[in-house]
Amino acid sequence: MILPPRTKREARASREAVVRAAEIIVQTCLGITPADVVLVVADANTRGIGERIRDKAVATGAQVILAEIPVGDHPGAEAMKASTVVVAPTTMSVTHTSARRQACAAGARVATLPGITEAILGRALALDYGEMAGLSEAVGRLLDDGESLRLTSPAGTDLRVDLGARKAIRDTGNIHSPGAYGNLPAGEAYIAPIEGTANGVVVIDGSMSAFGLLDEPLLMTFEAGNAVAFEGGRQARVLRALLDQVGPQARNLAEVGIGTNPSAIVGGAVLEDEKVKGTVHVALGNNVSFGGRDEVAIHLDGIILRPTLEIDGRALIREGRFAI
Repeated sequence: MILPPRTKREARASREAVVRAAEIIVQTCLGITPADVVLVVADANTRGIGERIRDKAVATGAQVILAEIPVGDHPGAEAMKASTVVVAPTTMSVTHTSARRQACAAGARVATLPGITEAILGRALALDYGEMAGLSEAVGRLLDDGESLRLTSPAGTDLRVDLGARKAIRDTGNIHSPGAYGNLPAGEAYIAPIEGTANGVVVIDGSMSAFGLLDEPLLMTFEAGNAVAFEGGRQARVLRALLDQVGPQARNLAEVGIGTNPSAIVGGAVLEDEKVKGTVHVALGNNVSFGGRDEVAIHLDGIILRPTLEIDGRALIREGRFAI
């Protein structure tokens, strides 16, 4: 089949964007040098992306290994600990795993790309990292200094949590220091609220882990830190059953995060969706990787559109637009 010229140009531009994104990961985000030992972990769904990243890493003069794991599996901790850099474009997330934490404790720089696609790679990695990092830092400082947070939205969200002395993580795309880690594409600041303090209602009307874009908004009611009720048709029932399989700790409000990436769009892949500038996401489950106390084998993020977020009564975002 002969493609029309415009389609050929689009395909070529897409390939070039993916190659450029792999270069950004290697050079801008991870700063790989000839002194590095790099482990690229991919699976059958992401091998092509893994190969692009491997090729760009090899071009730096670093020692590079591409390992393919079964879809849904996690790389071994020993292989990750033996590397100075780990890049994980995988179907399932390794961000909140013990293996990732052990690797960082051993000094590895780790970039995770759970659920990555070529479309996301080509779109959401190309941006002004200085500008995005500046916004992420500003949001992070406000979260650090805040004691309480209120989140509302036109869809019906009205949630209050305490932040206490917890500190926010700035996901700026800068993964240059030994032991550093982050998601790519980058672009958020997030925090683990104090367990047991979340009360109110959250309406997820963007997307959610395990589902992607939702059939209808998903409403969760929180009492004393845990989700106690779910509304929203079939997906609400599936979510409740999934959490019940894991246990009571899976219902913990683990995270509140604010997206700061101007190149990201809401398309159903939470990896990108949670980074969209002006959105807020909340997560259930595990938060030990970023200052919380809930170690459980699940972490599910849900995206809230057009949010208003106040810290100690001061508006950080008003209906999806930054007020700082």
